[in-house]
Amino acid sequence: MACLKLGSRADVFRKQGQEWYCTSGLPSDITVVVGEQSFHLHKFPLLSKSGLLEKRIREKIDKGDDSCTIDLSDIPGGAKAFELAAKFCYGVKFEMTASNVVHLRCAADYLEMTEEISEENLIAQTEYFLTQTVLRSWKDSVKALQTCDNVLEVAERLQIVKRCVDSIATRSCSDPDLFGWPVAQYGGPMQSPGGSLLWNGISTGARPRNSSPDWWYDDVSCLSLPLYKKLISAMEYRGISQEIIVGSLNHYAKRRLPGLNRRKSISDVSNCLSMTSLTSIPSEDDQKYLLEEIDRLLPFQRGVTSCKLLFGLLRTAIFLKANPSCMSNLERRIGMQLDKASLEDLLIPNVSDSVETLYDVDCVQRIVDHFLAMDQETGGASPGIGEDGQMLASPYLMPTTMVAKLIDGYLAEVAPDMNLKLPKFRCLAAAIPDYARPIDDGLYRAIDIYLKAHPHLSESEKEELCRVMDCQKLSLEACTHAAQNERLPLRIIVQVLFFEQLQLRSSIAECLMISEPLDGVGGGGVSRQLGGLPVSGEHHRGAGWPLAARENQTLREGMDSMKQRVFELEKECSAMREDIERLGRSRSAGKSRFPFALTAKPVCSTKDKEAAPETSKSKSKSKAVATGSEDKLAVVKGGAASDGALQLKHRKHKMNLSAC
Repeated sequence: MACLKLGSRADVFRKQGQEWYCTSGLPSDITVVVGEQSFHLHKFPLLSKSGLLEKRIREKIDKGDDSCTIDLSDIPGGAKAFELAAKFCYGVKFEMTASNVVHLRCAADYLEMTEEISEENLIAQTEYFLTQTVLRSWKDSVKALQTCDNVLEVAERLQIVKRCVDSIATRSCSDPDLFGWPVAQYGGPMQSPGGSLLWNGISTGARPRNSSPDWWYDDVSCLSLPLYKKLISAMEYRGISQEIIVGSLNHYAKRRLPGLNRRKSISDVSNCLSMTSLTSIPSEDDQKYLLEEIDRLLPFQRGVTSCKLLFGLLRTAIFLKANPSCMSNLERRIGMQLDKASLEDLLIPNVSDSVETLYDVDCVQRIVDHFLAMDQETGGASPGIGEDGQMLASPYLMPTTMVAKLIDGYLAEVAPDMNLKLPKFRCLAAAIPDYARPIDDGLYRAIDIYLKAHPHLSESEKEELCRVMDCQKLSLEACTHAAQNERLPLRIIVQVLFFEQLQLRSSIAECLMISEPLDGVGGGGVSRQLGGLPVSGEHHRGAGWPLAARENQTLREGMDSMKQRVFELEKECSAMREDIERLGRSRSAGKSRFPFALTAKPVCSTKDKEAAPETSKSKSKSKAVATGSEDKLAVVKGGAASDGALQLKHRKHKMNLSAC
């Protein structure tokens, strides 16, 4: 911390109890009372520096008051500031620092220690140190601003608060490496082998720190709320992003509100305790006021403030019984971004004496109402309907679907509570629009848990609760479980079985439609009717529809290729049949030319008879060769059909006859 040394004389002030004496050797002729302390001093040193004391002493002399006691209990900074001002008047050595310069400046203004009374008076000295030293340093500016609390009114009139705030706000927008640290060389500060920073080749002992947007959070968290509010306003005016300001508010709130740290880890809690040990824990009224002020400082914008901070503030506000408008604002802020919340955030303990439930279901109901109202204002109330009657996707449908899943999980968590009444549970379940739930398995699970925890419900009450659920949007696993669930009403079980069968019939019809030839009459994308119920390819799309569509496309391509192959085989079979018939006609024509070739027996001599066996053998050999060639021709053409096989057998029989 920078300092300015003033005065040259040794310290001549001595304190005895609440009395201060100047041991200069001369008896005191004036007594200055500041609060409970009295200063026994001399008139001349004070008259030479302070215009106010000159007037007061002159008034005493004019009135003939020999006691000459002056009361300065209203001096800014109190007895400590007057002590330093008196030392300045006597020329005693002391150090002016960022911790006392503000009080000294305010006391000098009060005592009228101007240049008209004496050159280089206390006002000029404090202004020089404040301007040239304190406001040029980050830490000194923060320290000086912190000391403005006790003299806030005078410090604001003297523009000390404004100058300190401007200095801090300007530096918070800058890189911390540009001030308070050695100048960077060759892209960064030079370091010694031990890792400390070097200043002109000499180790400073300081360690380099990584600059981040939140480097100043801890320094400004020591400021009081009025000064902190002024600083945040100055930062917003200079265009600091809302995310950085919200981060600072979060750090400030966690340091001042112990209730926000209850969900932290042990290390984080120890850090918070070490920070809060520096300052006393505020009372409940102070915490309530701080919470309401932080709510006013938070930007009313979606996605800027984290849900964990908002839920933490809401829990603390409920516990401290803050202003209803403050809690309503926090609920609206949460409702704007409910899709970013987690199930743990929604589990708000109930501290009300009038309600016996474990968790505050009414608060969650109001948050959901705020979300749905915001959803309608932004145009994401419901998806559109296409020409084919199917729902069209909406860009705002995803947040609503996430909230529906979140609320279904919350209902499952609060369902075992025996004190949770049926109307309250049903109202929260029905608050989510039907289009926001693509599947009702989560809602069915919550209803089943509630029915199990409340077995005393009548059949009509069970049916009333189950009407919130759409049985058509249950998965196959949920339908199987519901069909065997004895806790459900009989009418609901019948509906589940009916829609399960309907879903199976629709799936079968869809498979049949896909398996039909694309060029058939009534095939393709035309909707089928099975049992009087319209079924189309777009009906009952589940979560695995893309995989099923790819499998159907592969099956369709395989069937097309198989159909083409069968067509080619039929053409080949027809060609072979024509060849066989043509060959048979040519053989029958050759037989008609020699009608007696097989029946007539020629008359021959013994010599002819001897030659006959040789002739018959040659003929049989030639016929066998011809028959073998014909067989080979039939085999080459792909194998004969049933009639071709018969003809082949007939030819072999004729060959055997002629051989005989």
